[in-house]
Amino acid sequence: MKKLLSVFLMGMAFVVAFSGVRSVKTKTLAETARAEILSPVSESAYLMDFNSGTVIYAKNETERLPIASMCKIMTLLLTFEAVDDGSLLLDDTIVVSSEAAGMGGSQIFLDANKPYCVRELIKGVVVASANDASVALAEQICGSEDLFVAAMNEKCGALGMNNTHFSNCTGLPKEGQYSCAEDVAVMFSELLKHEDYFQFSRIWMDEIRHENGRVTEISNTNKLVRFYEGCDGGKTGYTSEAGHCLAATAHRRGMRLVSVVIKAPDSKTRFNDVSTMMNYGFANFENKLILDRERPLEIPVTVIGGKQDCVRGVPKESYYQFSAKNEKVALNIDFIPDENIKAPIGKGEKIGLLTIEKDGVLIKEIPVLAMESVEKQTYFDVVKNIIENWSLF
Repeated sequence: MKKLLSVFLMGMAFVVAFSGVRSVKTKTLAETARAEILSPVSESAYLMDFNSGTVIYAKNETERLPIASMCKIMTLLLTFEAVDDGSLLLDDTIVVSSEAAGMGGSQIFLDANKPYCVRELIKGVVVASANDASVALAEQICGSEDLFVAAMNEKCGALGMNNTHFSNCTGLPKEGQYSCAEDVAVMFSELLKHEDYFQFSRIWMDEIRHENGRVTEISNTNKLVRFYEGCDGGKTGYTSEAGHCLAATAHRRGMRLVSVVIKAPDSKTRFNDVSTMMNYGFANFENKLILDRERPLEIPVTVIGGKQDCVRGVPKESYYQFSAKNEKVALNIDFIPDENIKAPIGKGEKIGLLTIEKDGVLIKEIPVLAMESVEKQTYFDVVKNIIENWSLF
């Protein structure tokens, strides 16, 4: 085990340098953080740090409630997963079924049996909360809305969303459909990992063009995109049963927050509750980058039988320390190289492990990956090395 660095967090900006044992300063979560000063009117509320998953505030967060169109967060998550795995392309064309085109509620008035670009349908869901576009995407991805809903519920299990069940992909009232603020934050955070989402979520006003020349003008149902600093994504919801709902995210000074409210009495209240919680989060906390997956470690790993004697590694993922301002905590980060690493080694192959401890307790393990390939030594390389070394005598 190699001591990579000791991090003493005290509220000071820093750049991590990997050069043996080192002390660096930043901040950590305060025991005395007074989130109880928040008093959201909404029946259920939740505020969390996106990068670390730290819960900052929670109120009735596991209460099972209808969430209306916030259920489209899962619809979008499965859609972007399909885009990522190549089974659906943003520039693909979908012929919209009569069933999809006939969906009521919020819609972009799609024409039945007419082609629409996937990109436009996603824009309709993200910006205008379009039910018709949601069903069209669901049918394209799984063959039917029922099969898509089954995939939605399967994803709930994979994400540990134990207080959520979907009955459709739109959020229109239907028996057996519910979620909770905590689960909404989980699935929304998962959606935020897809960068393509943000090319749609930042749109304030736009339009959908139909084949016959007709145009549907749309505006973002998440008003915070325009009126709250740093807000670049979110999903609203409303039915008389669910009340006014909102999941939103904002990014400031390297920290991203996720906030959810369910069953606010009116639209103004849902936006005010989310804004108030995020104001509290940004004012009292910050997130420091401790390990950067783009920054190589300065401790090399020895390679046996390679064309080069060692290889440098990078963390498989970045690590952030979420912290309250002006608080102190100590982190110990150790690097454990794998034993007897032999060539050949492929770029991205595991070569070690980073362990992060807080107060003597292991809180995180991050694999270290080779940042380049190392080829195996050939017979001629061995001979060449012998000749070169011989000339030194």
